[in-house]
Amino acid sequence: MLSIDEATYAAIVAHAKRDHPDEACGIVAGPEGSDRPVRFVPMVNAAGSPTFYEFDSTELLALYKEMWTRDEEPVVIYHSHTATEAYPSRTDIGLANEPGAHYVLVSTREHGNSDGPVEFRSYRIVDGTVTEEEVSVVSSTPEPRTGSSTG
Repeated sequence: MLSIDEATYAAIVAHAKRDHPDEACGIVAGPEGSDRPVRFVPMVNAAGSPTFYEFDSTELLALYKEMWTRDEEPVVIYHSHTATEAYPSRTDIGLANEPGAHYVLVSTREHGNSDGPVEFRSYRIVDGTVTEEEVSVVSSTPEPRTGSSTG
């Protein structure tokens, strides 16, 4: 099960809506071994595409170096689907190389960047096997800590 605080949930949804009609992507880092998504890091979709996302390799490398120095790991790897359901595509499954991560998909197909609900689902993807998991949104008091690979 993915347990995520309200502020981080809202930040992921806001990023997906903001980038619509292109897919949004990012990572929520957390302390190594904790399974706690703590630090929201929106990334740039280097593909700039409504049907595909790609992390910028320089930005991603900088983020991983930053996570290593902070004893963090990617707890959530998220992206949006703009015209299809929130289920991993064959491409998404092929790109899933963090077996301990929660893969979150947000579908903005129904309302785009307008007000309205989104489909928010989480999966574990290990060795090409997709397993959907429950998402528990827990109350939060502070705003999500944001961080970028550049600062």
